[in-house]
Amino acid sequence: MDREEKKTEERRRRRQAHRRKRAENAKKSEKNPDNSVSAEKKGAKKRRKRAAFNAGSTVVLIAAVCVFVFSLYQLVMMLVPYYSGGKEYDEIKALAITADKDGEGFSVDFDALLKENPDTVAWIRFDEPSVISYPVVKSSDNEEYLTKTFTENDNKLGAIFMDMRNNSDFLDMNTFIYGHNMRIGGEMFSQLKEYESEEFCKEHPYFYIYTPDGKVRTYTVFSAGVVKDTAENYEISYQTDEDFENYIKTCRESSNYTVDVEVNAQSKIVSLSTCTNVQDDERFLVQGVLTAED
Repeated sequence: MDREEKKTEERRRRRQAHRRKRAENAKKSEKNPDNSVSAEKKGAKKRRKRAAFNAGSTVVLIAAVCVFVFSLYQLVMMLVPYYSGGKEYDEIKALAITADKDGEGFSVDFDALLKENPDTVAWIRFDEPSVISYPVVKSSDNEEYLTKTFTENDNKLGAIFMDMRNNSDFLDMNTFIYGHNMRIGGEMFSQLKEYESEEFCKEHPYFYIYTPDGKVRTYTVFSAGVVKDTAENYEISYQTDEDFENYIKTCRESSNYTVDVEVNAQSKIVSLSTCTNVQDDERFLVQGVLTAED
């Protein structure tokens, strides 16, 4: 028998062996029908588990999509006030401010501002942080402009406003001005925190107050730091010159650093207050003394 015949014979034998094994298995199934039924049951059970798994996966996927959509909605609703409020103040600046690119020749159209809001008492501006350039309003209370913008729209940005107890002419010993520290965007008084740094204060020691009478007042920062909202730093009236001098001493002692500028009983100061977003009862207070008036 040659090689090719041997291969053919081997394949024939394997086929016969395979047929015999199938026949034997068939006989076993006939003798034990429960095995076949058991296999079918196992298959059905596996299919049910697979179906349950697929249904569970679908439910989880739908839930995840719902959570994502809801979170996205919340994010959008949180950001919309920042966008709309920021846009509003940009429009106010375009309406009332004239200045070149370097900030030179800065002037305020108070007629336009008073037409928009009769509560207008001033405009405050910093060289840096330059984002602090806003109209200042004054209400009959210290609550209204916490949640209303300059044009009196309801918005979490609120407005920059003077303490109701102060006179609008900035002739008080101490004039308080308040603004929000926004968690997003950096608007309003958020960037006052730059004055935590003594180096920043040395580079940008001034801020400016413009008033409807045409005057421009320059203030030099002499104190900056975190204080409690019940601290003596928030006293606004003083019976004697000595009381005011003691108040100035308290403010200097609570400052992050010492500034070499004279502040005495005859000085006029402005106190800029915002929250810290760290502790509810903490405030960041930047105070400046009047050093020039044009």
